[in-house]
Amino acid sequence: MAKIDLITPAAGSRLVVAGEQSLVFGQPPEVLKGMKRCGHENFTGLVLIDTRERDGSLMNHVEFLLYHFLFNLNGHASGEKIALIGDLQAIRQLKRLLKITLLGPDASQLEQWGNAESGQEWLAVSEHSALRGLNGQRLSVDDLFKDYPFVAGEVDLGFLRVEHTGIDQYRVIHQAETLELDLSQDLRITPSYDTLKDHSASELSKFSLEVLGGASGFSPNEPCTGLALTHNGEYLLIDSIPFLDEHLMARGISKNQISACFLTHIHDDHCALFPLMQTAHRIEIITHRTIFEMAMEKLALGLGWEESVIREHFVHVDIQPGQPLNFFGLIIEAHYTVHSIPTIGATFSVKEGNTVRKICVVADNHSLKQIRALSDAGLVRPSTLTGISRLYEEPYELLIADGGAGALHGDPAEFATSPADRIVFVHIDELPPEFSATFSVARAGKRFTLIEGDLSLYSMLMFHYLELWIGDRAPNRWIRSLVSNSEVLRYNLDDVILVQGQESKNYVYLILTGYCEVIHHDGNQLNSVAVLQAGDLLGEMAVLTDLGVRNASIVAKTPVAICRLSEATFTALADDQVFRAELKNRWTLRPLIKSLPQFAAVSSTVIEKIAAIAVLKTMTVGETMTLTEDAMLFKLGGDIESSDSTLRNAQALGFRPFQTALCGDIQAATPSRFLAIKRDAFETMRLACPQLNYQLRKFYAQTDQSPAWQLNI
Repeated sequence: MAKIDLITPAAGSRLVVAGEQSLVFGQPPEVLKGMKRCGHENFTGLVLIDTRERDGSLMNHVEFLLYHFLFNLNGHASGEKIALIGDLQAIRQLKRLLKITLLGPDASQLEQWGNAESGQEWLAVSEHSALRGLNGQRLSVDDLFKDYPFVAGEVDLGFLRVEHTGIDQYRVIHQAETLELDLSQDLRITPSYDTLKDHSASELSKFSLEVLGGASGFSPNEPCTGLALTHNGEYLLIDSIPFLDEHLMARGISKNQISACFLTHIHDDHCALFPLMQTAHRIEIITHRTIFEMAMEKLALGLGWEESVIREHFVHVDIQPGQPLNFFGLIIEAHYTVHSIPTIGATFSVKEGNTVRKICVVADNHSLKQIRALSDAGLVRPSTLTGISRLYEEPYELLIADGGAGALHGDPAEFATSPADRIVFVHIDELPPEFSATFSVARAGKRFTLIEGDLSLYSMLMFHYLELWIGDRAPNRWIRSLVSNSEVLRYNLDDVILVQGQESKNYVYLILTGYCEVIHHDGNQLNSVAVLQAGDLLGEMAVLTDLGVRNASIVAKTPVAICRLSEATFTALADDQVFRAELKNRWTLRPLIKSLPQFAAVSSTVIEKIAAIAVLKTMTVGETMTLTEDAMLFKLGGDIESSDSTLRNAQALGFRPFQTALCGDIQAATPSRFLAIKRDAFETMRLACPQLNYQLRKFYAQTDQSPAWQLNI
């Protein structure tokens, strides 16, 4: 009997091996690294599962699997094609996604985006870098795959048959053997390699760079290349790498601390933007317009949503080489690089007294030798060559360079005469021995501080978070008093910060960096109640509700910095009875909001935002109410009567985002409770809060198989 082997290279993926053929079911981020780690790198086909996103990650990361098949498994030289199996729409969208990530934009797209200056160069370099067949003809994405769309829920590959039996469920039949697969059971999608965590909180700095990862998409034991630049205590990401959430948590960086992302290009190891759709505020994407347009198209195709909806979640800040951008005192000077698709790098500068401190991130770039050859051939403009050559000659305090070598990456030897103080290479696991005492390699957890921080950075964060938490009612004088009577404390990973049942000890706490977990013991077992992050308050309800004791324990989920506030000063504002009532209302509403399925997946920060604009409405038996489109109501309990059966049975009433409003008259048959939110206030919040926007759309898409924003190509 022929044997079918089942291997799990990564969460959310299965490798099914039957004879000489093997299929990869599900392609979570960095699945190739998992295959390398478990020693099973060979595959002949890919099965696109139904779920596009799970646990904060997209599930169709095929780019590096394709590279591996073409070059490491000899698929390109032999002319073999990958079997691509799945829903026809998913196959079409994936191939269109790969077209823009592998080949870059075409001439019509560049013309549409207004790239007269750089467009011809990008097209020429892309053409030069393109894959070619044995006859020298440029290969298209269609030339790399053989499509097998499911027909009546089945695909016959000859050597085996795949049946689609349910959502993310499959049956594989090979001769007389049958194998059942259920990928819906993989609820957590995490890296296949160990994520080494910091245990102690680092000081906020005025200008520094932290390494989230420094390897390539082929390195099995290290995260891909991504950096976090700190300016005056705020973080600007340089690219968004796969498993961004895990790598931020490993470094003790909360998403609430990130203000922007400088995007160099859209290859998978640099452009995993989906986690940034799960933030409590819109992230500014600083990049060239062409790269932003490509990123939006890539994300739309990966998620299967209309591009216009994807754009709602981000703010684009256009940057052009040769035109410095003053980003709140951080000067960003972009430069073109030469790569297979449009790519830019940048120099980041901050003035300290009379001295200018500079960090240069070259970004993915050919070797200088290759670029000169392309310039001599007329493919690269002289201005681009001049700009790149200057990167090797400037005395930067810190230079992050591409050392990946090969056809598309840089050569460390070319930096041997650079006057930069420190040169750190990415896209490389180990330096050649002759450079091991000259340069260094970027590894997750490294920090490079150019300008140290001070307590003023924490004071600014306190002001910022307190204003966000309290809103317009916060008197500036009260916040000044609160901050001046505060103390910054740092806790290690897993430290217990507050203990359930302990007296409040006259303090309220504000998280300034990192994440904390709220844990409650119900008498029998410990339960995780919530995860809080920078900007969230701890212990305020013990004060405002006169409980006097902590109703839960707080444990540091990452290294954290916490501001300890004076309870006496904090309660001075709460002496305003109206405001005190507002805060108690929030405290009452938080668990009710979290219990609603529409909001079950949003963070505590977002729950707090919703609680600030929501009210609790009650109806006594026989009381009537007219529902209009001016407000949205969520039924929390009780029974209502109406001549419209839809109103009687619905859980969401009045205005409903993305759905038809349910309006009319209702009467309470039993005592009833509703969470009520004014439409205008909610819509303003939804568009300003990407996570709320996304999670609501995801919730309603699960009940509507063809939502209005579904991408159809």
